[in-house]
Amino acid sequence: MSPTLLRIFPFITLTIVVLLHGVNFFNPLPADYLVFGHLLFILGMITFALRRKNLTTWILISIVMGVIIGRDFPGVALSLQPLSQGFIRLVKTIVGPILFATLVYGIAGHSDLKQVGRMAWKSLLYFYTATTIALFIGLAAINITKAGMGIDASKIPHHDLPATSAVKDADVQALQNIPEGTQWLFKTTAFFRDVFPENIIKSIYDNQVLQIVVFAVIFGIGLAQLPERKKKPMVDFMDSLAETMFKYTHIIMYFAPVGVGAAMAYTVGHMGIDILKYLFMLLLTLYCALIAFILLVLLPIALYMKVPVRKFVQAVKEPVSIAFATTSSDAALPVVMQNMERFGVPRKVVSFVVPTGYSFNLDGTTLYLSLASIFVAQAAGIDLSFGQQLLICLTLMITSKGVAAIPRASLIILIATADQFGLPVFIIAAILGIDELMDMGRTSVNVIGNCLASVIIAKWEGEFDQEKALNFVED
Repeated sequence: MSPTLLRIFPFITLTIVVLLHGVNFFNPLPADYLVFGHLLFILGMITFALRRKNLTTWILISIVMGVIIGRDFPGVALSLQPLSQGFIRLVKTIVGPILFATLVYGIAGHSDLKQVGRMAWKSLLYFYTATTIALFIGLAAINITKAGMGIDASKIPHHDLPATSAVKDADVQALQNIPEGTQWLFKTTAFFRDVFPENIIKSIYDNQVLQIVVFAVIFGIGLAQLPERKKKPMVDFMDSLAETMFKYTHIIMYFAPVGVGAAMAYTVGHMGIDILKYLFMLLLTLYCALIAFILLVLLPIALYMKVPVRKFVQAVKEPVSIAFATTSSDAALPVVMQNMERFGVPRKVVSFVVPTGYSFNLDGTTLYLSLASIFVAQAAGIDLSFGQQLLICLTLMITSKGVAAIPRASLIILIATADQFGLPVFIIAAILGIDELMDMGRTSVNVIGNCLASVIIAKWEGEFDQEKALNFVED
């Protein structure tokens, strides 16, 4: 095949697919015609990716290929799930060691404990401001579209809710002996109790990000106070461990297109594209609200702080595409830390801000929680006053912090909020049908928000390398 034909082949296959779907819209074609067109299009995309030789291109193309395989070959798509699970397992092996090594090195290697304190309060201030705005954008969006009104719940696919609770089993007995009016205080103090690890190996095994951060910060502060002779070997070891884990990340990312494509194929294969029509307005409202948050909040902040936006988009493109397809922030974490450091954020800032943000700066998740809470009320025909909606948001401001430490966190917080305000839980069971599709969007925004947060804190500390950012080049 000549170089010119290779260059235009992907566009030829795209044209053929568009024409086939155009004809099919007016005059339905045999299914085999569309399948043939899709397979031809996959061949065209592979040709394009081979020419570009870029990992991000491969990941984005694998997402599209996953959608096609899930639509045309659902049996094959369902069988690919182990590949996506294997990729996420591989990535999760990185999270604990890379967080521990980078945080300890960032604190003990520079011995500036005052800066750690400064970064802590600046990060929390930024996190609470951003997530509070996200809550109110979600509230505004669902009140504008009124996506829940007029829904016939009998036509929505119903799924069983997971048998899980926002309250640990050990605390249930304690809550029974506490007056209802002060149970919120117990739950709040229990949250602070749970950020402290009882066994760091167990915390790493359970992927308890906040517990790893707390242990690493205290360990780093203790190491920083040692004499230089005793401190240096451990600091050098942490530096070597961090560098090794970044190389490890680089190696396993070659498997990312396979894992990401398999994840997308499984999602479409077991849900089917038809699921969208049942709750399309809710899905559309969420994605519009997430886009509004990016354009009205994150973009103005980036412009005000003089962040090179185009280069920032290049830096976050790969981790966001991984987060979108796998619906896992953890899967994107190593690439986030690596790319932000290459973008000009010092390692000591990245290693503190990003992991902390994974518990306190979940912009997409908090926006979804406020939107979904009001949607449940609308679908149930419950008319909430502005004051009641505001009270729900104020509750979510507290309960949504640290949700990353709980499996299926957003769902559990949503159920707990519905129970507290007397909203019917069966509606939440109904929207589980598209929860994965919504999770793709909110997880992606979580990652974007945390990437930007690391840049903002670095600039606030006067340590951002603007020249490095302007010269950022994708791998």
